[in-house]
Amino acid sequence: MALAESIEYDKIEVVGTYKAVQIRKATVIKKDGVELTRAFERYVLQAGTLDGNDDLVDTDISSEPAEVQAICNAVWTQSVKDAWKAKLIADKPA
Repeated sequence: MALAESIEYDKIEVVGTYKAVQIRKATVIKKDGVELTRAFERYVLQAGTLDGNDDLVDTDISSEPAEVQAICNAVWTQSVKDAWKAKLIADKPA
């Protein structure tokens, strides 16, 4: 009677003008190779945040799985980052 827990990143989607990367992470519990339960967690990564000088600070994706890193690096081009920065500045309260 062996219990095993594993993590699967089973859904990675790129959405919107600013190429938000949506990730669904599944935690799977198995007993003797038979799945007992699967729990989901979702989160979204954006290209970056603004610092105090309105410079864009890239999102740290170093702890993300390789496939998530590859997608982020592919879709977060300089033009996407520039557009995201402009949106963040425009959305700042006056």
